[in-house]
Amino acid sequence: MKTQLLQQASALHIDEQIELVEAIWTGIVSRGLEPSLAQAQKLELDRRLADHLANPDDVIAWDDVKAATLKPPSPYPP
Repeated sequence: MKTQLLQQASALHIDEQIELVEAIWTGIVSRGLEPSLAQAQKLELDRRLADHLANPDDVIAWDDVKAATLKPPSPYPP
């Protein structure tokens, strides 16, 4: 990678850096290019799929996940 280009990108405000990364990623995807998954990622996806197929009713509704995520943290540990 060109050092000068990286230095220029690093000098940008964080919002601009994120915008740059998004633009680069969009350009990559628009050309039909996608990075390959690592072997560990493939194995994890296979494991999760097998678990879901074995336990299709063991799910959490999206509304419950979203509510739990948006809920303010408790000031006391459980």
